[in-house]
Amino acid sequence: MTRTFQTPASPTPALTRRSLVLAGTGALAALAAVRAPAAHAAPSEACWTTPGLLPHAVQEIYPCLHKSRIHISGGLLAENGAIVGVSPWHMALSPETGQTAILASSPARRHHPQLADAGGRLFQLGGFRGGDDGSVAWTATADTLLYNDQARAWETRASAPAPHAECVAATIDGRIHLAGGRTPKGAANLAYGDQADTVQHLVYDPGVDAWQSAAPALTARNSAAGAMIGGLWHVVAGRSMSGGNSDAHEVYDPKEDTWRTAAPMPTGSGAGGVAAGVIGGDLYVFGGEYFDPRPGGVHPEVWRYVSAADRWETVSEMPTPRHGLGGVAVNDAIYLVGGARRPSGSDTSDLVERFALKC
Repeated sequence: MTRTFQTPASPTPALTRRSLVLAGTGALAALAAVRAPAAHAAPSEACWTTPGLLPHAVQEIYPCLHKSRIHISGGLLAENGAIVGVSPWHMALSPETGQTAILASSPARRHHPQLADAGGRLFQLGGFRGGDDGSVAWTATADTLLYNDQARAWETRASAPAPHAECVAATIDGRIHLAGGRTPKGAANLAYGDQADTVQHLVYDPGVDAWQSAAPALTARNSAAGAMIGGLWHVVAGRSMSGGNSDAHEVYDPKEDTWRTAAPMPTGSGAGGVAAGVIGGDLYVFGGEYFDPRPGGVHPEVWRYVSAADRWETVSEMPTPRHGLGGVAVNDAIYLVGGARRPSGSDTSDLVERFALKC
């Protein structure tokens, strides 16, 4: 049954140190972000509902809307909140009913893959391939997969020019753009430390099954989020190994193939593992994790970028703050699926929450 409730005072998120998910990647311990400041605007009474739960708890997912359902593929799979491996599941959530169907699994388990709909066709792009036994590994892939709705199976398409994972995706004029994320920095491609943050900007054209490169992003970062506003692609937040969490806000103009900066997120509010979506021409950003001050936590604020004024404000707090979650805009609402309630892999959830400005 759907629960409806007005925005509550957000509870203090439970905090832990980094979990086994990122074990062996000691360099990540350098990631840091200052806790977000007090709200710049009084929170409104946004409407939150819980239309259902996922069949499996997952995080590090990048879902999309395809044929009126929210599709989720791969990610880090959890049982009782703890990561147990890489998810094999491809799930499709109906926003209308809250019910989730299990569909055909990918040829190989992946976490941090991008899903994108282009011309009514669903694609899965890149991501980190796990071990053959489903264990967590960090092998970045250049794979391009097309989901055949009729056959209920994934089909292989042209590989990207470079491996990519933890990037941001957008479909622009029928082509899928991927910016930033991580890619191997040398011959090694197995551990998280083998990967480097990148500004690469890859473009896939489904019509001719071919890839090309576009103007590189301005900031090398991973785990950011973005969305389209008025024909422009806005990319925000994320993090990098060298600089920690990022408040950067960059805008891509596909007509000019150029990037520019816009108003950054308020100091300390940007983070890795955020979700984003657009309602009424404004960008909303949710969640994300931080590790400093220790023991870290998850941002509860919902930030709104008022595009007409080039400024940020808070509009609500998440009932269940999470990171590594997916955000998908459907009509006048944004659905937030999966993610973890604590930093890294701790307390991974099966939650689905719907954010709207009015009930």
